[in-house]
Amino acid sequence: MRSIALCDQSIDYRLNRARRRSIGMEIDQSGLSVRAPSWVSIREIELALRERAEWVIKTLAEWRGRDKEALPVQWCEGAGLLYRGRPLTLALFPARKKTIAADLLHLTVLHPNPGDEGEIAAFVGRWLKEQALALLAPRVLHFARQVTGVSPAVKLSSARTQWGSCNHKGEIRLHWRLVQLPPAVADYVIAHEVAHLVELNHSPRFWALVESLLPGHAEARR
Repeated sequence: MRSIALCDQSIDYRLNRARRRSIGMEIDQSGLSVRAPSWVSIREIELALRERAEWVIKTLAEWRGRDKEALPVQWCEGAGLLYRGRPLTLALFPARKKTIAADLLHLTVLHPNPGDEGEIAAFVGRWLKEQALALLAPRVLHFARQVTGVSPAVKLSSARTQWGSCNHKGEIRLHWRLVQLPPAVADYVIAHEVAHLVELNHSPRFWALVESLLPGHAEARR
């Protein structure tokens, strides 16, 4: 891991030497990665980073901000939250039986105590985690079948700094808030972790595997 000062900020980045003709930069949930030919000097790499400093700072901030903006500060009627990349408005109604339904504009919650923010937060949080497992696990299987033919164990995570991880046992952990991001972004995180089932690194072979799983994935990464 290396670091560079950009716009008065210290930015960490991973440098991977690859058989290529130019310097490439990628930003995802794990941070900034730079790929460069073996003959390019560190000075030239840092010059390229400074030339794209505004993009680097902006894109890193966007990735970090996705987690902070996902949930409302107040769990009350009219509050906003994200679900599958869509901004929804909370609609709360009193009812004996607890239920939740999402449409294009609203997350409708029926609850015996719609005015109790703590209970609403806990109820919606449980629902989001259930949706995360139901929606994300099949995507893991979809990508895993293409590289290993085996279905890995999938667990939900509440990690503060990672959207996903893959360990040496072949277990994949995904942050439950991925269900609040656009499906294309969630797919990128999942493909990234599935690729680690084969390559526990960020080598050129790893990135080639990600590209094979998700061709043209740059937009999701950014």
